Amino acid sequence: MYIVAIAWIYVVFMMSITEESVVAAVMTFLLYGLLPLAIILYLMGTPKRKRERQQAEKLRLEEAARVAAASGKDGETK
Repeated sequence: MYIVAIAWIYVVFMMSITEESVVAAVMTFLLYGLLPLAIILYLMGTPKRKRERQQAEKLRLEEAARVAAASGKDGETK
């Protein structure tokens, strides 16, 4: 996925170099390159972030269950 992003940045950079003014070059690079690329990468990374969030929640619940079980055993022996 990142190789396509790097290639796109390269193409847009080459396009912006050919612009006649610096302002046009910067606007081309930002509006035709970085902004759409940032949106696409954010959207494509959503499933990964969701999986990581679910895995972290699962680990937190397992840890809470382990702590509850350990404190339950300690309470019974006293």
